[in-house]
Amino acid sequence: QVQLVESGGGLVQAGGSLRLACAASGSIFSINAMGWYRQAPGKQRELVATITSGGSTNYADSVKGRFTISRDNAKKTVYLQMNSLKPEDTAVYYCNVGGFLLPELTYRDSWGQGTQVTVSS
Repeated sequence: QVQLVESGGGLVQAGGSLRLACAASGSIFSINAMGWYRQAPGKQRELVATITSGGSTNYADSVKGRFTISRDNAKKTVYLQMNSLKPEDTAVYYCNVGGFLLPELTYRDSWGQGTQVTVSS
């Protein structure tokens, strides 16, 4: 099993910054891709950013130049630095981790519980 604990959400004014963190724990052999997704009220969950084990990143067009995803492999943690936040960034943000679990090296795609980010205008 994989446990994901997210932190860092909250309320911020437009133009402000927040940093999200998601720490993975459990019977993890290795972690491949890590990422952040978000879901606004009445909308489908959408990709925000992903990062591979080698450090390659991918961003949604709507956040390019404002958000930065990073990871600390030793801490099994993925971060999302969000700058120049806009009201349309308001959503529940979920982390996603894909990796191989002990003891049978089963691949599992896991989701965090979500953290609310609210940007006021």
